[in-house]
Amino acid sequence: MPNATPVTVSLEPAMPVFYKYGLLKAPESLLAQALSISVDDLKVYYPDRAKLVHSTVLADMERQKREHTALYAQYPSAVERLYGLLQLGLRDLNTIPGGFYSDLQSDFPQAWEAMLEHLNTYSAPQLQQLLNDGIRNKVFRSDININLVTKILMEQLNMMLNPNVFSPERYNMAEVFRSIFLYYIRGICTDEGARIAAEHFTRL
Repeated sequence: MPNATPVTVSLEPAMPVFYKYGLLKAPESLLAQALSISVDDLKVYYPDRAKLVHSTVLADMERQKREHTALYAQYPSAVERLYGLLQLGLRDLNTIPGGFYSDLQSDFPQAWEAMLEHLNTYSAPQLQQLLNDGIRNKVFRSDININLVTKILMEQLNMMLNPNVFSPERYNMAEVFRSIFLYYIRGICTDEGARIAAEHFTRL
């Protein structure tokens, strides 16, 4: 019997199953079906749920990186790339059920640590690099505090998805996104950056 994951299996389709049914309660039959393998093979390749969750989280991180590469190829300016990253992050966060992160933290610490490491070693540096690039290309103001702005952007994204702050029944989320990020990012832009930001939003 094999003792390693076959290279032909992509774990990305398992994530929606975990979102729908929960990390602990997602049935093996549905996980196997999503991965196009048998339940027996699933048990062989992932003998415990913790290994499957950890591997699925890692696969989802790689999916995000591929999407970011495609985004960068589409948009040349740091302003457009920043808006695009925030939109992708918002889309992903919108699909995640409320208790997902708390369950991940309490029941799957290895996967939780991997996610925190991803935020600290990939997401935050990525935003910081974009801000640096924007300053160098004169689309972001040179006097901004890059570390502070990075923190603010990440917290704004989380705030937007808090139903206690912006209830989807009461607010148009596209308008909330525009009101938060268009005006904030335009505030850290130079005149040239603000022009690009305005043009980008007219295409949304």
